[in-house]
Amino acid sequence: MLGSILVALDDTPGAVAARGMAIALARRSGAALTLAAVLDRPHTRDAHEPVPVGGAAFAERRNAALAARLEAEAAAALGAARAACGDLPHAVLSLEDAPEAALLRAGAAHDLIVLGRDSTLGQEEAEDGFAPVIEALLKDGPRPLLVVPPGAPAEGGVLIGYDGSLPAQRALQSFALLGLADGRAVKLLATSPERAEAARLTTEGAAYLRHHGVAVTERAVTGNHPAELLLAEAADLPARLLVMGAFGKTGLRALLLGTTTQRLLREAPCAVFVQH
Repeated sequence: MLGSILVALDDTPGAVAARGMAIALARRSGAALTLAAVLDRPHTRDAHEPVPVGGAAFAERRNAALAARLEAEAAAALGAARAACGDLPHAVLSLEDAPEAALLRAGAAHDLIVLGRDSTLGQEEAEDGFAPVIEALLKDGPRPLLVVPPGAPAEGGVLIGYDGSLPAQRALQSFALLGLADGRAVKLLATSPERAEAARLTTEGAAYLRHHGVAVTERAVTGNHPAELLLAEAADLPARLLVMGAFGKTGLRALLLGTTTQRLLREAPCAVFVQH
């Protein structure tokens, strides 16, 4: 059962969509909701960098101005989030550390971390609309993530990509134990280059979900391009949520960039529930 949700706030479109999804999920599940604003002190007021002779005062003023701007932006995002919560009980966190360290620490006290795919969290604009903090949270964090793109649909089915890897098994378990099916249509797509293995994985994944009371339809697919298969299936359903493990069968977390995981996180038309 989902007991607690941490949602990272800023004013990017994905973060606003993530905020709405976290609030809706908290209302449906009864989970405690925590709103987190990241102030990133190490890169603003407390930043130390070489400056020319006589430039210390300028650097201090610049850092103070940057810190004030980020504090104002965080306060605005927090105010908008509290207004969106309405009568929903919630806690508030102001995180002083850099986004990666701050969310890793705060996330350890929650079941699920929700953030926008394009979240900047006080830093520079996310490259290609993909928040760099996502990779750090996947590599080093103990909790699953819910990564929400701008314009993520609020309705639709659930699509699970399953390849039998340890990350896929963990994601499947977390999805089931946290009760995220929520009575919605769930489809499991098991992929493998070999037909017999795809069929076996289909049976394995679907059986696990049914043990937890999740009604699921399944489909075995063969091929070497699981990202394309899952993206097409997510669009066809259409899916509200894509569930997947982070790193596939290689287990090499350093190879996250450029992998199937990276493409799905960047291109999925819906929110992605992902775990390493």
